Amino acid sequence: MKKSLQIVYNYHEATKHSRLKYARSLGFMDWATQPDPFRTYKGAKILKLPLALENATPPYHLLDSNLPSAPLIKESISQLLQFSMGIAAYKESGGSSWAVRCNASSGNLHPTEAYLVLPPIMSEQDAKSSTFHYSPKEHALEMLASFDTSFWEELPTNSFIVGLSSISWREVWKYGERAFRYTQLDAGHAWQAFVVSAKMLGWRVTRLEGVSDADISTLLGLSQKDRFFEDELPDMLFVISPEDINSNLSLDLLIESSPLKFSGIANKLSPSMQEWEIIPSVEDATSEAQIARPKALKSQLTRSPSKESKDVVLNRRSVHMMDNSSITKEQFHTLLNSVLFSQDAKENSAHLAIFVHRVQGYESGLYILIRNTKEDLKKELDAKFSWNHTDFEHLYLLKKGDFTAISKAISCAQNIASDGAFSLSMLCNFTDELQTYGAHRYKELFWECGAIGQQLYLEATSMGLSGTGIGCFLDDEIHELLGLKSNRYQVLYNFTVGRGYVDSRILTRPPY
Repeated sequence: MKKSLQIVYNYHEATKHSRLKYARSLGFMDWATQPDPFRTYKGAKILKLPLALENATPPYHLLDSNLPSAPLIKESISQLLQFSMGIAAYKESGGSSWAVRCNASSGNLHPTEAYLVLPPIMSEQDAKSSTFHYSPKEHALEMLASFDTSFWEELPTNSFIVGLSSISWREVWKYGERAFRYTQLDAGHAWQAFVVSAKMLGWRVTRLEGVSDADISTLLGLSQKDRFFEDELPDMLFVISPEDINSNLSLDLLIESSPLKFSGIANKLSPSMQEWEIIPSVEDATSEAQIARPKALKSQLTRSPSKESKDVVLNRRSVHMMDNSSITKEQFHTLLNSVLFSQDAKENSAHLAIFVHRVQGYESGLYILIRNTKEDLKKELDAKFSWNHTDFEHLYLLKKGDFTAISKAISCAQNIASDGAFSLSMLCNFTDELQTYGAHRYKELFWECGAIGQQLYLEATSMGLSGTGIGCFLDDEIHELLGLKSNRYQVLYNFTVGRGYVDSRILTRPPY
């Protein structure tokens, strides 16, 4: 464990950006090796899914109420996948076309893949459980395995399993050594995308703990290396069910039932790859089993009436320009409320250091949103901070002032950090978490931050606002600004919210 932790600490330090030096990358776009953003399995049986675009979905503001549970049928599975990992639209400009998906991704590179393990529901002729890969380009399922198991008797009726994996090469191609961070953030975005899409169907999502990466690989067929050219590594498993599930659910029976050989050969994403020794090193170090963490309370949100949930999900975008306009105090509080409590009913590890630029009823300045307890963090931050209470119970004003130039500078000189209504840095309890829960926790911290980012995207979109995740930031310059003297707390993700500028030169086409 100590060796794995040291590899994680070394990786984290080596991949920090600073004013003097960015983390190592290729330094240019090698277009000849650009990875295919869509995974397919040659030889796998394909099951086309009915499109869910015409399906009525609950108003977004009611998603956290007790909605009736949908039956587990092909149509409901189709909706779950389309509004979480599916294509939201195609964009066209200058003769080029690209897909925009419901789950946000660094550089729109999409390293995250989704798999389903289903009880025997997809075919009346095949009364077996099955493992599928979701193909977002075709909106179809690729059947990889079929088997008998009594595992489902341990779960409520209409329960099934979703697995997420990552192909880090898709991010490494552009971002080099820092790409492992972005890959894990994207997994968190995908996780929260599933959480929201499941809510539309009255379903609950429970991320499983105590499961090893090796077991996930076995269940999804990722351990069969002869079927892959690029490494595809496991991230997480969650149960989707009408009810909450014990997060320490044993998968032994399911794994024992899984076949030794899956169908389908994964497509080769690039003709060749660049070698970055630090990436497989940190991947291996963080492959230990997850350790269960303490429970926390989930939030019950109150929102203003809004449009249909599917319209919010399908219109989520990462914007490149903000128009410098303000947002209301009510909008600000709604955004904060949506991410105040844990995304999976676990103890929070990320707090939000917020640079308020243009929020009505708030002075410009540096604020902190506490998502756990205050006293421990207060000891670590600059002793000169005022910690003044605000109208939002968990939000404190640390320092008044204009932080537009500073927020831009620490976000790699990106204007979106200063031109929005506010920007923020996700400040995580770092060394204590890793020492307590092991090296695998490094990935989980990024997942938590990615999930927060996905929720902020959707919450902003529901109110006619825009958001953008910022993975490029000057790590230790932010720590210095906050007065941190050690690596006990570390910033893992930046984000900005405001009113996005729509570029009319870019055309939008339907997704399917």
